[in-house]
Amino acid sequence: MSDAPRSPALSRLAIVGGGPAGLFAAQIARAAGAEVDLFDAKGSVGRKFLIAGKGGLNLTHSEPRPAFDARYGARADAVGRWLDGFDAQALRDWAAARGVPTFVGSSGRVFPQDLKAAPLLRGWVRQLREDGVRFHVQHRWTGWDADGHLTFETPHGPHVQAADATVLALGGGSWPELGSDGAWQPLLAARGVDVAPLAPANCGFDIGWSAHLAQRHAGAPLKPVVLHWRDADGAPHALQGECVLTATGIEGSAIYAISGALRDAIARDGSTVLELDLAPGRDAARLQRDLARPRGRRSVGEHLRRATGLDAAKTALLFERLDRAALDDPARVAGAIKRLPLTLRAPRPLAEAISSAGGVRFEALDDALMLHASPGTFVAGEMIDWEAPTGGYLLTACFASGMRAAQGALAWMRRAG
Repeated sequence: MSDAPRSPALSRLAIVGGGPAGLFAAQIARAAGAEVDLFDAKGSVGRKFLIAGKGGLNLTHSEPRPAFDARYGARADAVGRWLDGFDAQALRDWAAARGVPTFVGSSGRVFPQDLKAAPLLRGWVRQLREDGVRFHVQHRWTGWDADGHLTFETPHGPHVQAADATVLALGGGSWPELGSDGAWQPLLAARGVDVAPLAPANCGFDIGWSAHLAQRHAGAPLKPVVLHWRDADGAPHALQGECVLTATGIEGSAIYAISGALRDAIARDGSTVLELDLAPGRDAARLQRDLARPRGRRSVGEHLRRATGLDAAKTALLFERLDRAALDDPARVAGAIKRLPLTLRAPRPLAEAISSAGGVRFEALDDALMLHASPGTFVAGEMIDWEAPTGGYLLTACFASGMRAAQGALAWMRRAG
């Protein structure tokens, strides 16, 4: 957008937070002619973006709309309006315009051709600097002074920044070491902003394994499995995918996809039961027949593995949940293989989660993402109370919300001017 014609200079826009939402807001606002100052508490911007790209940057997803929108659950309609302005294809086009072509992987996820985040981020920040965006790193936002100006702590002492509009894009509460520490919550609450408590999303869960399973099988994948659970209304749901045993419980892509429902069930009831089908390709009757064959001198574990085709980790789960009498009963073992109940006791801590739920409630914002309680202040990204599974949905919505907040701030400054 650096070549777009600019209108006569607008007033000054301050953006607090240098993640994708803040950087994209800066790009949109500067392309429209605004004077833009971007502040970040860390020594460089885009740190979480870089971490997200360590295993291959999952930029977005190829799933068509409206199925794409449905990934945002209860906030599908609201986030869908953001995506009307900037959707998955627009994000791919944006990357291509920066010399970063993308491809669709076998899962439908979209990646840069080189799979890397760093070249894209470096080129983006360089272009923003060349376009005139002023970067201020090591500036930790501390709120507003008595005159309504933004205040910051810096290595050189306090800094006060006047601005005609502000976009806050400070992230949620996951990965606090990268800057998303949720420290903004009391600052907004003090101004009367309705903020939902931050909670882990795309996270693992604690179960409480025996020492044997934790020591021998932590890190072992479970694939494929089918997850069975019930929603708040008692309706059954199922999802096939992959997950991983951890020292304390379970995590992985399939778990992340339903983590919001599991987390909310635990918050409501104190715990929740997740059932695993460990052998999606075999029915219970076949398993029972195979298990009923004489095992001869083979151990129970070896017989289980040979009769069912289960690997060591899945077999260990059966030993974890069944007593000796049950292990000698082919019908009970077959039933457990098809529906092994696991009691999830707690989500893993927010600091370990991939993303967070909670944040500024939509009711506290107008359609342009401006705070009702603080006119001229706009919010973008994970600060807002929405969540989505991994797969590119998180990043896409962050970009889209950054655009919407920037456009709202531009319109506000034009009216004020």
